Amino acid sequence: MILTDTHTHLYAEEFRDDLDILLKDAIGQGVQRFFLPNIDSTSLGGLFELEKKYPDHCFAMMGLHPCSVKENWKEELDIVEKQLSERPFVAVGEVGIDLYWDKTFIKEQQEVFIRQIELANRYRLPIIIHSRESFEEIYQVLLETKKEEPFGVFHCFTGNAGQAKRAIDMGFYLGIGGVVTFKNSGLDKVVEEIDLSHIVLETDAPYLAPTPYRGKRNIPSYVINIAEKISIIKNTALEDVARITTENSKKIFGK
Repeated sequence: MILTDTHTHLYAEEFRDDLDILLKDAIGQGVQRFFLPNIDSTSLGGLFELEKKYPDHCFAMMGLHPCSVKENWKEELDIVEKQLSERPFVAVGEVGIDLYWDKTFIKEQQEVFIRQIELANRYRLPIIIHSRESFEEIYQVLLETKKEEPFGVFHCFTGNAGQAKRAIDMGFYLGIGGVVTFKNSGLDKVVEEIDLSHIVLETDAPYLAPTPYRGKRNIPSYVINIAEKISIIKNTALEDVARITTENSKKIFGK
């Protein structure tokens, strides 16, 4: 059984002391593939170090996170564009719009998102979309700035069934993480209506640990807990959830 974590920040400070142990444990349990989104220029060092150390397991994306869109966004975006022109990546991400933390740079977030969609189209890469409290804004941008194949993933999807259908109809997959295990999140009801062919697994580690670890540090092996919850929701064998979601990740990333 091979499981794939399509979104994890393994280079984060929270993993400085024990990442090698955690990765060895996860790989031993069948979690073989980890896709690493970039945040901004400060995360590049850790991103590349992990990719070099675990070339068969860790795969790097390149992008500017919406929460990192500040006064220096043009310089940061130049770095993203330069990196994409110099070497291969598996995706442009994570990108998008965030209306939860700070709305100061909303217009800039939208412009940066559009430009990164265009970069992804140029290099024929999928995009990994951060859409915290911003699905409708994201959807409107995608209507106006068409993403070409390969499309990508709505990371940490927590929308309703209607939004899920619209994302899928555009060609996107839904990244399902620890929130699906939270009591009263409602995401389990949405997942119940979605075919596994449209879903990929993710931890978003070290954030959003699944139940029963909610509120604690999320770690690589917890993708198994997410897969187990989905297998219960879908009344499907865990092995089938692992196989189908991993095959979906191969279609998205080409890895």
